[in-house]
Amino acid sequence: MIVAVILIALVFEYINGFHDTANSIATVVATKVLSPGQAVLLAATMNLLGAFAGTAVAKTISSGLIDAGVLQVGAEIIICALAGGIVWNLVTWYLGLPSSSSHALIGGLCGAALAAAGDNWQVIIWSDPADPWWKGGGLLWKVMIPMVTSPVAGFLLGFSIMGLLFFVIASMHRSGGWLASIARPRWVNAVFGKAQIVSAAAMGFAHGSNDAQKIMGIIALALVSGASTGALDSVPAWLAFLQPSPAALSEGAIDPWIVVVCAITMAAGTAAGGWRIIKTLGHKLVKLHPINGFAAETASASVILSASALGIPVSTTHNISAAIMGVGTAKRFNAIRWTVVERMVWAWILTIPVTALLGYLLVRGAQGAGLIPG
Repeated sequence: MIVAVILIALVFEYINGFHDTANSIATVVATKVLSPGQAVLLAATMNLLGAFAGTAVAKTISSGLIDAGVLQVGAEIIICALAGGIVWNLVTWYLGLPSSSSHALIGGLCGAALAAAGDNWQVIIWSDPADPWWKGGGLLWKVMIPMVTSPVAGFLLGFSIMGLLFFVIASMHRSGGWLASIARPRWVNAVFGKAQIVSAAAMGFAHGSNDAQKIMGIIALALVSGASTGALDSVPAWLAFLQPSPAALSEGAIDPWIVVVCAITMAAGTAAGGWRIIKTLGHKLVKLHPINGFAAETASASVILSASALGIPVSTTHNISAAIMGVGTAKRFNAIRWTVVERMVWAWILTIPVTALLGYLLVRGAQGAGLIPG
């Protein structure tokens, strides 16, 4: 069952690769700076590098959101949690809605843990406050507050960067001479077309640094749970790598092989593409030019990299979407197609409760079928 958890977790990671990475490359495809194939190759490479950037987010997932003791019931609990997230990801992908794989995973995990604990809400670590607040633990400080603040930061940063660029270009126009000549649209598009390749690379790296770590945390959680119940005591020699290291058992560390496997899996998923979501973000939400794409990607990558350093599992989807909204609003308020925004926001709001319900019902169903102790 633990091997099954690892395989299903990697399926989730693969889906995350083509689901969420589509968000991270939507702008560079929409502005025609890179072809879809080139953008996918860039994103896959940078996802791979970003996944090796740290393990702070993985530690949050593996030990900071639910009481790991509840998972001693069996690896089936984690399978139900992952299944709930996978179902929601596939539904939203089919509908072309850029929802959050991160929150789908967290919702499924919380719902499954609640069912396994016999509806004991204390199994969920709601709040473990600290000073400053971003060092706090639990669902409130690591998920709920960042779920609101990170898109707001992405929106404001995208708006500010775009506004600053508009101001600089307008000043160059007014100055006349050679500065005015290079501030013409043809030159601006050429310059920011090159710059957007760098910002798209940063976006891919940021995505890998945060999203790839979430499944690392799930796998580590399953292995530590298996070790604590003795399920790994008699594994054959060729599976000895599944035994968590002493550091993983005592400090919540993530073993290197988990990092490598998750990084490669996400990169492979990225290579599969996700054109439905690219169409929503890159074409339906607002008309983008290279300068807009650069501003949105720079803003979003900055927020995600900051969150990764703090061990906060934020949503790539929410951040790039909010940054695009901020950039579009800086152009003019009605540049944004707000009906598309409304559909996206509903997907954001529903993700955690729906996946929590799915995880909960899957565990209850498994208990009814005698697959999990009731």
